[in-house]
Amino acid sequence: MRILLLLAALLPFAGAAQAQTAELPPEAYRADALSIEGLINSQYAYPERFPGGVMPMSDRLRAEAAAVHDRSSLLRYAGHAITALADHHAITGSAFSDDWGLVPSYSDLWIERNGAVWRITAVREGSPAEAVGVRVGETLDAVGGVATGEAVRAFWAELGLESGGERDGYAARVLAAGRRDRARDLTVSGRRLSLPNLYMASTDCPPLTVSEAGDRLTVRFNDSLGDSATIAAFDAAMARVRPGQTVVLDLTDTASGGNTSVARAVMGWFVSEARPYQVHNLPAEERETGVPRQWVEQVLPRPGKWFGGPIVVRVGRWTGSMGEGLAVGMDALGARVEGYRMAGLLGAVYDLRLEHSGLVIKIPVERLYAVDGTPREAFVPSR
Repeated sequence: MRILLLLAALLPFAGAAQAQTAELPPEAYRADALSIEGLINSQYAYPERFPGGVMPMSDRLRAEAAAVHDRSSLLRYAGHAITALADHHAITGSAFSDDWGLVPSYSDLWIERNGAVWRITAVREGSPAEAVGVRVGETLDAVGGVATGEAVRAFWAELGLESGGERDGYAARVLAAGRRDRARDLTVSGRRLSLPNLYMASTDCPPLTVSEAGDRLTVRFNDSLGDSATIAAFDAAMARVRPGQTVVLDLTDTASGGNTSVARAVMGWFVSEARPYQVHNLPAEERETGVPRQWVEQVLPRPGKWFGGPIVVRVGRWTGSMGEGLAVGMDALGARVEGYRMAGLLGAVYDLRLEHSGLVIKIPVERLYAVDGTPREAFVPSR
């Protein structure tokens, strides 16, 4: 797992709050806060998730927006507004040091509600939770000594919203990830555990780990799909492939996503002509103009780089965003994708900058599909 301790970089907006409270008049910050609802309603790619097709709001959230008066209160409200979407792919561009950890990037437990039980359905490899013996099938009984169901209800009550449906699993996973600035207090199948959060962990590892076993060469991506150095590292790994070997692309630790340049560089090894790998759709443009917009993204061959042998792609709950895009792209190219459900992150995220303060919110603006029309978030591995 490639976890970087970059809290200072994560907190530029919050960190500057104390020194810059007089930078703008209170009315400017308040105007930005009040603009967030309309911005989300015009740009968010999945409004059908919400009653009436509009962003969930409450009297408490509206009152908080109306009370915004400085950078800190704007950032706090923006975080709450984004949380109301119950969408792990929607975040603010800055954060406070005590905010909840991002899922899946800084989480190690995947929680799903099954009736009255909060089941752990996946544990991240190499994580603090795995190190203390937490296993798939166990239950998350409590967070901070509070029963999980009660903690989930309190999580949403803070925003004036009710729990239930998709919100339950979302909140449970966020609660299990913990606050960024402290250890986690989780009760798992009756055992009360103190676990470091993943913001406390820092490992220095290369973009890829390459291993060989018999007729297989495995390339494991260490959460590195956003690192341009990954391209050269992958090219070097592919240069090691011997005739008759199967190439295994291990995407099980790509929770932080990445960019299409790295993904296309990888896929370029496996095509001899232009091939489609992903479909994009922009609902916001259709809402604004009445004219739908959709396009197919292609991967192109890379001169001097070609592998025509068998390919296996491994995925799991910590295969996220661009990791998911790479998996569905490789599936379109004929690779066998195996493992478990991926993170299911919605769409492609755009940075939306608020007019006065410059605060960035990041939400899915494009819908993404496999080339056969399957929504990317609904893709299921073959085995």
